[in-house]
Amino acid sequence: MSTQILFIRHGETEWNRIKRIQGHIDIPLAASGEEQARRLAARFSREAADGAKLDAIWSSDLQRARQTAEPTAEALGLSITLSEGLRERSYGAFQGHDSEEIAARFPDEYVQWQTRDPGFVPPDGESQRAFYHRVLHALEPIVAAHPGGRIACVTHGGVLDCIYRFARALPLQAPREWPLLNASVNVVDFEAGAARIISWADVAHLGGQSADDNLKKAP
Repeated sequence: MSTQILFIRHGETEWNRIKRIQGHIDIPLAASGEEQARRLAARFSREAADGAKLDAIWSSDLQRARQTAEPTAEALGLSITLSEGLRERSYGAFQGHDSEEIAARFPDEYVQWQTRDPGFVPPDGESQRAFYHRVLHALEPIVAAHPGGRIACVTHGGVLDCIYRFARALPLQAPREWPLLNASVNVVDFEAGAARIISWADVAHLGGQSADDNLKKAP
């Protein structure tokens, strides 16, 4: 019996706009992110009216994810179950800085980071490999709790990246060639320990426009 999870990246924050790494720092939504969350809730309300209901809402415990989940939970009369395991990757000392600042402050570590080595650990942070396994471990009880269900998980770009790689059996060191959009809906079916992507990066409720999770500054 499959469980369908609608993974949602949190709405836009001010730090998203300036490409500053958030990680575990508890940054709130920007006004634009709050509007994205309201549009997301309107979408799920329409879907529920058409018979496509959500059985539960899970969320990372960081406030940018919680704030994104709250309008939908209120609109559908559902509670939000928080999971620390759905948090973004911890970037340790890199958090609070953009890529240029990291290169200047941590030149040796920056070079290692750019090699895409899954075992690289930012100072006081978390490796990509540890993060990946943490995310998959956090999902196991969520899937088990909702056999045959349709649920939402509001989380972060890094978590979505882990899910995509798992579903496509892609190596952690492979360059990312798929979008991770603010307030996007990414539908994945889980069954017998495997995952299958149904749709990805759906932002129709945002008029088709949303920012990607990357560190490239606007020119």
